[in-house]
Amino acid sequence: MQGTPVPLDVKSYPVTPEGLDLEQVHIYVRHGERTPVRVRMSDPPASIPADWQMCDTAKSFHETVAGHIPTVDDGLWYRKVVENRHGKTAEGLCLLGELTDIGKKSTYSFGTALRSLYVDRLKFLPQKLEDERLTYFRSTNIARTIESLQHIVHGVYPPSTCAPGTIPSIIIRNAIDENLVSNTLACKRLAFLELKFAEVAVAVWNPRLKPLDLKVSKYIGGMPLRLDGTPRASGILDTVRSAAAHGFRVPPEFMDDDVIGLIESAVTAEWFNIKSEDGRRLGMGRLLADALERMRRKTQLDSTDPTKLLVHSTHDSTLAALLCTFDVFDDKWPPFTSSVTFELFRKRTPASGLRALSSVWRRQDEHYVRMRYKNKNMVLPMCAEEGKHLPGSPEFCTLEAFQRRVEELTPRDWAEECRT
Repeated sequence: MQGTPVPLDVKSYPVTPEGLDLEQVHIYVRHGERTPVRVRMSDPPASIPADWQMCDTAKSFHETVAGHIPTVDDGLWYRKVVENRHGKTAEGLCLLGELTDIGKKSTYSFGTALRSLYVDRLKFLPQKLEDERLTYFRSTNIARTIESLQHIVHGVYPPSTCAPGTIPSIIIRNAIDENLVSNTLACKRLAFLELKFAEVAVAVWNPRLKPLDLKVSKYIGGMPLRLDGTPRASGILDTVRSAAAHGFRVPPEFMDDDVIGLIESAVTAEWFNIKSEDGRRLGMGRLLADALERMRRKTQLDSTDPTKLLVHSTHDSTLAALLCTFDVFDDKWPPFTSSVTFELFRKRTPASGLRALSSVWRRQDEHYVRMRYKNKNMVLPMCAEEGKHLPGSPEFCTLEAFQRRVEELTPRDWAEECRT
């Protein structure tokens, strides 16, 4: 079925061209598998369960990774119990939109894969974390992304690999200050633009969805399947994808690639297909500006800037927005635990003559940025021209070309632009 998770493949990670040294890695990962955010398709003949008993792990006060023994603080011990809409409780019952045990396992596996790649294989990171500044872990203030990042961190640097007193921090911002998502809460202009793009998608895609009614309407109470319908097509796709990821039976029509592919194309057009420069600047501009600033700092300070791995736990919308912004989106809904990665490389220029005597000769080194998604290198159109990428390796965008595009996307006054 389309939308199947794509685990990080350490073995297929490509060998970089000779002379390039990895300097810094920025990762934006979608949270792990979760329950649907609303109850849909629970009545026959679809019969997708309204209540999911798939959240057994970490119901205590101390959130823990799967298989890790919790500790107890006297006087602060309690057990979280979920009650459904009928006032009933059950072991392992999940909340709507909650990270499930499967999601916790997949995000932990993502963390262990990061360790296998960047610690064991590439020797980019040390076996033991002795300086917290080496890493930067940040999440949106949503339970499923925070829990996902907890499991990722445990996979990268479990407690046994951290020096005494070294505890990785998970950084969270207030929603009004968040730039890990397209922040329509704080930006009225962006909310307006996204609404207009959604309206265009409705006009274009609703007629294309109409032929599916004969196949799928019986599963949604006889209602037509539309982007702006009740339930919305995006909600149906969310429920189907979540159910399939957890092994629940999904109506066979939704397992047909032609059917689910059409729904997916319509929904991604509604949610993610923002082509305007304004939408891209207000949506992802600030986040990319932050990443660029960290890259520039790394190139200027070299080893005196200790930060090497930055992992951001976020949402499907962020991954799609980043891909759209650089014109490499595949128009497919980003799977659970999929990630977008930006890797910063240095190509050192040998010193000669007077430059060898200068303390600033390193500034002549060349730097490149490689973007990866679903275990594939992304060849960015903005870096296609000669001189904007590493010769013979178009996936390595020069930092100058990357910087130029990000600066174009960076709002001069985001708050002011958001008010207009």
